[in-house]
Amino acid sequence: MDDSPVFSVDQARSTEAPPALATALRHATHDLHRDAERSGVAAQMLRGTITRDQYAGLLRNLLPAYQQIEHGLEQHRDHPHLRALALPAVYRAAALQSDLAALAGPDWAGTLPLLQAGRAYADRIAHATATAPALLIAHGYVRYLGDLNGGQMLQRRLGTALGLDDTALAFYRFEAIPDLAAFRRAYRDAIDAIRLDTDATAAVLAEAQAAFQANIAVSVALAA
Repeated sequence: MDDSPVFSVDQARSTEAPPALATALRHATHDLHRDAERSGVAAQMLRGTITRDQYAGLLRNLLPAYQQIEHGLEQHRDHPHLRALALPAVYRAAALQSDLAALAGPDWAGTLPLLQAGRAYADRIAHATATAPALLIAHGYVRYLGDLNGGQMLQRRLGTALGLDDTALAFYRFEAIPDLAAFRRAYRDAIDAIRLDTDATAAVLAEAQAAFQANIAVSVALAA
């Protein structure tokens, strides 16, 4: 985590020139990002104390969110604010399904529960897709930049803590991306290049905060 100052959504409505969108998103979600790392099974995962069943449950409950993001980005891939983010190389739903089969067997969809928190997360993204597609910027930022930034560390930690091999860690392997660092920079640059008006910027920042809150709810529910 960085020590960036907290950025209020209200600042997006100020008369001063706002920061570039990815920077504004980072500031707006700074505290929630920290809270997410300290909550529920996410905290256990970072400590290396998560169980195999908890990890499988986490993937099960994040999968619908990824499916909805990827469906939304594909549905609106010609949207002027989304075309640069509709990048199948970064999509994670197929990798999650592969990992779930390795962790819990081919019948994982019937044996691993989808909690209300997981449904609510996915439903929020589906609502954004249907009513305000530009809000998918927030969900792409929260999920994919997080995966690109922390995935390699988590892959090693989970492999050690749970004794998992590569067949159960596809989620963290971006096989279609030869240079993760360059891709990560390009993804951030693509978000920074998006130009929204003041109200739309504030809505995207609020949606990113809601996405972190939904993620925390999933993590806490699984720990319970």
